[in-house]
Amino acid sequence: MSIRAVGSSRSRYGARDKVLGRTRYPGDIDMAGQAWMKVRFAGQPHARIRTLDVSKARAHPGVIAVLTAEDVPCNEYGLIYFDQPVLCGEVVRCEGDQVALVIAESEQAASEGRDLIEVDYEPLPIISSAEAAMRPDAFLLHPERGDSNILAHYKTRYGDAPIEEIFDDCDVIVEGVYRTGMQEHAYLQPEAGLGYIDESTGQIVVNVAGQWMHEDRIQIAHALGMPEAQIRVEYSAIGGAFGGREDMSIQIILALAAWKVGRPVKIIWSRHESIIGHHKRHAYTIRTKWGASWSGRLIAAWAECIQDAGAYAYTSSKVLGNSHLTVTGPYEWEAVHVDSYSVYTNNVPGGAFRGFGGPQGHFAAETQMNKLAERLEMDPVKLRLKNVLRDGSQLPTRATMPPGVSMGPVIEAAARAAKWTRQGNDWQRPATISDAATRGDHATATLRALPGHRRRGVGFAAAFKNVGFSFAAPEENWATIELHGGGEIERVVVKAVGADVGQGAHSVFRQMAAEAVGVPLERVELQAAHTDLVGSSGSASASRMTFMAGNALIGAARLASRRWEDEIRPATATFGYRPRVTTELNYETGESDPNISYGYVAEAVELEVDLDTGQIELLHVLCADDVGRAINPRLVEGQIEGGVVQAAGYALMENLVTEEGRIKTPYFSNYLIPTIYDIPRRTESLILEYPDPFGPFGARGMAEMPFIPLAPAIVAALHDATGIWFDQIPLTPDRLLEAFKRSSVRAFERKA
Repeated sequence: MSIRAVGSSRSRYGARDKVLGRTRYPGDIDMAGQAWMKVRFAGQPHARIRTLDVSKARAHPGVIAVLTAEDVPCNEYGLIYFDQPVLCGEVVRCEGDQVALVIAESEQAASEGRDLIEVDYEPLPIISSAEAAMRPDAFLLHPERGDSNILAHYKTRYGDAPIEEIFDDCDVIVEGVYRTGMQEHAYLQPEAGLGYIDESTGQIVVNVAGQWMHEDRIQIAHALGMPEAQIRVEYSAIGGAFGGREDMSIQIILALAAWKVGRPVKIIWSRHESIIGHHKRHAYTIRTKWGASWSGRLIAAWAECIQDAGAYAYTSSKVLGNSHLTVTGPYEWEAVHVDSYSVYTNNVPGGAFRGFGGPQGHFAAETQMNKLAERLEMDPVKLRLKNVLRDGSQLPTRATMPPGVSMGPVIEAAARAAKWTRQGNDWQRPATISDAATRGDHATATLRALPGHRRRGVGFAAAFKNVGFSFAAPEENWATIELHGGGEIERVVVKAVGADVGQGAHSVFRQMAAEAVGVPLERVELQAAHTDLVGSSGSASASRMTFMAGNALIGAARLASRRWEDEIRPATATFGYRPRVTTELNYETGESDPNISYGYVAEAVELEVDLDTGQIELLHVLCADDVGRAINPRLVEGQIEGGVVQAAGYALMENLVTEEGRIKTPYFSNYLIPTIYDIPRRTESLILEYPDPFGPFGARGMAEMPFIPLAPAIVAALHDATGIWFDQIPLTPDRLLEAFKRSSVRAFERKA
């Protein structure tokens, strides 16, 4: 028998076919007689449609049909609220709104027909900032939802006295205003797919890349006014997601087009269409104030979080809940007062993105923690360990932390690995994290030419991340296991339709099933293609898929094994896993049991900054993650490295610029993402395994964690290098140079 499946670094499922180019993504799939579709986007951030003339497009050679709002039976969709039209017929609220669809015999004919559509718009007031949208006299973007542009408002009121009185008793107070920008998902594969009618079943079939095929089916069925059984959603290979495929982009319109024309219909978005056509990481403004004692005990925290939801809800309220929870960090408090707002604007909608509100909340919280450590003249590791959440700790929501809290051990392990030294209760930061960083072999000739203008710094940050859906969102995962053979189990068929968006979910499904049944991995066959196979696995998000699917697979394996022992052949069992129920935030007090479980992460960063150019080079990133149990250590390491690189882009260079509701950086030529020259010189993965009592084989979800604390760790290292605190990301060179000019940094004093 082969080595144990769980805990072994097996080759990723399907990796060979991807490397050899044999894997078929939605854009690679063609069918006989297929037509092509193009979308006419609004191109207007806010306007009323006076007239929509599609006559020239319909008359264009090769055009089969032009569809508008009148062709959609139930013209609405949305994961949280049905606040977005499939095709706009009256008002457009962002430039990425879809106004019409052109289906033609060829892609070129579809493009030409789209360009012939004539739309006459009446301009409406453009609200391009959340603060402006919150004003009492602001134009209402969704008047049907009430008398305010505020989509959601959450409160936390925790403590035995008014927060102002408690601040009066604090010895030290630090304040800050933190701003985080939007971020584009930048997955490799733009939106693409195929819609068609299955002649054998009569179903409308949509083959796309998504994150939650059963939710896709729900949204399609609702918009088309059909029973869900009439719709089948298929996922072929998925070229990255990071939250960007959790909401709708082309799913509904593919089904609509195939249904209306009775032929297969294909679409592939350009990168420009992808960037304007799907949601982004939310931009935030966070104002916060922390108070502590001279001994370093955290006492009081106040915060106001304002989230730019963009034109539609998407998952904004759920993202807001996570930032609302994390803006006070993974620490114990005596008193907390937080107000968080999600606000409609005419910007591109915000939605799910790796970390789901955690990066924004922790950026403020961890920078506050580092500022407080400086004010107290206390090592930042020591200050964290003095206040960190533990088993039995109470959150500001008044919920007790789920058992298995490892934040303290994770912080300590990361600090030791990053060369912090401990003597008694005192900690001392290192001059450098690694010897390799001191060699001076800089990555580019430009940086080598200016060695005298460089400064080096070390920074630290920590974070915790929910595992599973939050705040009473329904949570479940279904799996079926079939055991085939005679005297022994010769073949195991696993049916589980959780999306593998690049994180390796399908690999760990097989490994966990093999372990649960007790057979070599080679005997396990996975079926995960479409919605008709088995019940929902939920979304590939919230760091939940391994945790949830693993528990479902273990449950199905136990039932199937009992039937096998009763000599039933084949032995088949289906199991739906449902964790304990979480609760919504009380709208007045913030009381809630918000999450079923958490993951814990800490990061140390060493960097160099060039004072003349504002360029930052990440020399060493050490990322310590408690994964509970590493089902496949190699895949865990890959997630850590990928998360760190993506977070480096968010912190340093990914600057999505909007102006009056329009995206001004809709190409990779002006929206910059990290290349091989921009990634950390060394990323060190420290995989920790403190078992989660509720996790399958002790595993926790982990794929989002490496992203979350990197930005505040970089800011701390930059402060260590320059003495300047930066409260806004991304840390683009122009922002750094402006700050250097205003400061007493030596390079600019010399120039003056």
